[in-house]
Amino acid sequence: MNCSLIKSLALVSILVLTVLGSSCREDFDYVVSSGNLEFSKDTVFLDTIFTNIGSATYTLKVYNRSNEDILIPFVGLETGQSSSYRLNVDGQAGKEFNDVPLLAKDSLFVFIETTFDVSQTPENEFLYTEGLLFENSNGQQTVELVTLVKDAIFLYPATLSDGTKESLLLGLDEDGNEIRVEGFFLEMDELRFTNEKPYVIYGYAAVPEGNTLTIDAGARVHFHNNSGLLVNSGASLHINGLLSDDQEVLENEVVFEGDRLEPAYADEPGQWGTIWLREGSVNNQITHLTLKNATIGLRVEGDGVLSNPTLRLRNSQIYNSLNHNLWGITSYISAQNTVLGGAGSSSFYGNNGGKYDFTHCTLANYWNNGIRNAPTLALDNFSNALITPSSSNALENADFINCIIDGNMRLELGLWGNSDTAFNFNFQNCLLKFNDSDNQFADNPLYNFSDTNLYENLLLNQDANFTAPFQNQFQLGENSDAIDAANPSIVTPLPLDILGVDRGPNPDVGAYEYVVEN
Repeated sequence: MNCSLIKSLALVSILVLTVLGSSCREDFDYVVSSGNLEFSKDTVFLDTIFTNIGSATYTLKVYNRSNEDILIPFVGLETGQSSSYRLNVDGQAGKEFNDVPLLAKDSLFVFIETTFDVSQTPENEFLYTEGLLFENSNGQQTVELVTLVKDAIFLYPATLSDGTKESLLLGLDEDGNEIRVEGFFLEMDELRFTNEKPYVIYGYAAVPEGNTLTIDAGARVHFHNNSGLLVNSGASLHINGLLSDDQEVLENEVVFEGDRLEPAYADEPGQWGTIWLREGSVNNQITHLTLKNATIGLRVEGDGVLSNPTLRLRNSQIYNSLNHNLWGITSYISAQNTVLGGAGSSSFYGNNGGKYDFTHCTLANYWNNGIRNAPTLALDNFSNALITPSSSNALENADFINCIIDGNMRLELGLWGNSDTAFNFNFQNCLLKFNDSDNQFADNPLYNFSDTNLYENLLLNQDANFTAPFQNQFQLGENSDAIDAANPSIVTPLPLDILGVDRGPNPDVGAYEYVVEN
């Protein structure tokens, strides 16, 4: 090997060793931070939490914009180890950190969580604030942490001696095996929900036979995943919401929703189970309720007698259910001034017959959380053999008066009648979307819109002109064809709309009366 080649190899070796040595260098020259840190947020708002329930994790990014590698002498919470906030600073968990390095033109992540025990304060609801401190040679920089903490009443199944949770028997499957759901019976002193504190329910809370669960105006009920209410045979549910003085504020309305209060979950369907009015439940009454983000909003099972309403539903709105908003099964439902909005399946499904009276209701399904294959309104008089043993029960009547049936599909009405039993329905002064552009149903007598025994004064494929239907806001715009199109003879028993607006002598179709903006 010649000398020039040897010299070249030696030079390459020296360069490689130099690069490797510099890449492993750990002796950076740090200077103490002078207080010129920049932050992704001046204040970190951790969204509302319930007492003793941990928050989501929130992120703060800290930037060193200078050309020097710095040490931050101290990063920590204002009240130190006694704080109810928790930190993770660049992978290290704790509440106080010393000499935190931050390279030039670099950044570090601070992750923030909290869990607060409201027993530390006499208030039911308060803002929990604290400073996140970053010391420097000239003093300190502070980022504020803010959380709204609510005290709550927690209802949940007991833990049994074998470590499993208390459960409720729903019935037997085809093989005679028990069908159970995690849940518990409400005690006598738990059968009234007030508006003093919100309620958080884990599992299914069941109303025992012969008892009534009463929910006062202004109550807030939050359901954990796979949770809900069961109203058993011989039991009743009374939801007594009231119209708020301020129509934009839901002060006196009753609200059912999930227990995740972060904005990301505000419109997330399927967060909890259902309100299940089981076969044999009686005299169920719901007024001024907002129910949202369930798997099935209301499941109403009738007893087949249909002499009295299984459910009286008034001045309420149900929307953003993963499946149906309202599912009636051989039941008798009387609904007025009610809004059934977006759902992953039908807004209302009248299943296996029954009896249904809807007046001044808005059924409008503008679902935008995936594919929807079911119409806004679906009626049949037979059971689904995949869910229950096959049966057929008479649809004694399904009367829709002064209602809107609309949505973002072409065909928003589905009628499936078994000719072996009665299938009676009627639409009067309704705005209905059914755009059969390919004449698929031209020869089906159920969709003969000129038959006045079935359809009277129908507004077929007219424009409802909702204000924001994809956000489940179904007030009428000024160009709505529903304005002044209702049957005025219905005004006497329903003089006010869902918001308390006087319908006057020329009422509008649907739950909302059009209001001229000033």
